[in-house]
Amino acid sequence: MVHDFTKENIDAIGKVLGSAPKPLGNDVFRLELTNEEEQRKLALEIHLGLEVEGKQMNLVSVYSGNTFLQLHNCTAFIASDMLKQVTFFGKQNGLTSGLIVEETAGCSLYANVKDAVLAGDFTQLPEDLMMCGVALSLTESEGLDDFTFDDDELS
Repeated sequence: MVHDFTKENIDAIGKVLGSAPKPLGNDVFRLELTNEEEQRKLALEIHLGLEVEGKQMNLVSVYSGNTFLQLHNCTAFIASDMLKQVTFFGKQNGLTSGLIVEETAGCSLYANVKDAVLAGDFTQLPEDLMMCGVALSLTESEGLDDFTFDDDELS
């Protein structure tokens, strides 16, 4: 199910990832994930309604080891109990960017993926694109037309 970003929906993210969200101020939430078996840790921060140049956007940041990732203009997320992961994504001008955070402190980023890659038969894609097509295929669900940004939104 596709979700808006609200303070209440942050709890759904925490439930799927097995981490209690910690508020850092009014509209910022931090979740910390640890995988002792694979010696991985990551911190996920979600900024709701961050104002930049008079416009509001959601910002999702991941801190892990030597890695720092940010997804700007994140318009929605899909929290999957079955996959134990949350897919954060934004769509603009026929392109999708997605940041996937796993309960096991894993993370993947796919940026500027053409809608044709997501809507087509992923088995016909080159191997390197196949994984991306499968990973972001959830974002092609019906009812996502509301989750786009205007052309004049922040890039």
